Amino acid sequence: MNAMFALMGLGGWEMVIVVIAILLLFGAKKIPELAKGLGTGIKEFKKATREVTDEIQNAPPETAAKTTPPPSPAPSRADQPVSQSTPPPKA
Repeated sequence: MNAMFALMGLGGWEMVIVVIAILLLFGAKKIPELAKGLGTGIKEFKKATREVTDEIQNAPPETAAKTTPPPSPAPSRADQPVSQSTPPPKA
């Protein structure tokens, strides 16, 4: 636990001051409500993450037989007959 405080750069007295400041700001009645809400949020996040992971792992593999074949290409201009006749002259 001391390693965690050392990483944050706060000693014992600094942590006491932070706890007192939080108590003064929020009051003793609000802190359990805040902690409960935070715990509920974390629980829901983990549940959603687990559901997505399970869904990905249990998804049936896609096969080539299930996919629809691509549509046939439209005929190009080279396939169409070319008219050799010339239009009649204008009078």
